[in-house]
Amino acid sequence: MAACQPIYNNHGYTPSDADLAQIEVGRDTRETVAAQIGSPSATGAIGEQGYYYVSKRVRSYGYRAPEVIQREVVAISFSEAGTVSNVERFGLEDGNMVALSRRVTDSNIENVGFLRQLVGSIGNFTADNLLGN
Repeated sequence: MAACQPIYNNHGYTPSDADLAQIEVGRDTRETVAAQIGSPSATGAIGEQGYYYVSKRVRSYGYRAPEVIQREVVAISFSEAGTVSNVERFGLEDGNMVALSRRVTDSNIENVGFLRQLVGSIGNFTADNLLGN
């Protein structure tokens, strides 16, 4: 009977909305963000412009292949002065990245291509990829 029950696995970490409410746009820095909500899963690919917190939830059910049922990215962008400029939460709905919440100083998302790659590659890498082997 236990084989008929789904098994859920969570991978990665995205801060809660309550944790993100502690971050002050225009005031907090990389150091204060890391101290308040933890180190990011990834940093920006171009000039260290942002912190990215990534998580997913996977459901395994009997003999079926595991299925990703939820993916989420929290993107925290920084200005040239080093302070927080944007705090955004993205989900993946029907294969498309969807903004779930935003607290921004400008509405332009500079690293959308990077975010799409990051969301799309969740779970598609191994330790060998990370170590460069």
